[in-house]
Amino acid sequence: MAKTPVAFTHNGTERAVFVDGGQNLLDVLRRALGDLTPKYGCGQGTCGACTVLVDGAPRLACLTLAETVADRHVETVAGLAAERPAPLQQAFMDHFAAQCGYCTCGMLMSATALLRHNPRPSREDVVEAISGNLCRCTGYEAIIEAVLTAAHGAPSRAGAR
Repeated sequence: MAKTPVAFTHNGTERAVFVDGGQNLLDVLRRALGDLTPKYGCGQGTCGACTVLVDGAPRLACLTLAETVADRHVETVAGLAAERPAPLQQAFMDHFAAQCGYCTCGMLMSATALLRHNPRPSREDVVEAISGNLCRCTGYEAIIEAVLTAAHGAPSRAGAR
């Protein structure tokens, strides 16, 4: 099978890779580019662990054909903050919104898309934005509070537990 060249922007850097027909974006990001922040969870688009932003919109990298990101911008958690945590990442830490951490990258990307589109979301907006991301550890409450804190500047609960 012939490989197809695909050029796209990954976390602000121009990239060019050869992909197999039918190869998904998750595989390209992890294997070809070494970006391990999008996680392989279910491989079926139901868990959200592989959520990335494509031109600012959340996409499941396991279901996105790599060929479809040609000339587009792909952003992962690795691109959120260069030297220190982004405010949303800090809010996740302050609110203990990550326990095992497997869902965290997908949650952060879904929440980032929300906050860029709606900087002052309601609780219901946050719930809707993360509804495609499964978490087995936190019960979601800490995640929702972290996103609301990042959006509204609510006081941190660090050390509250």
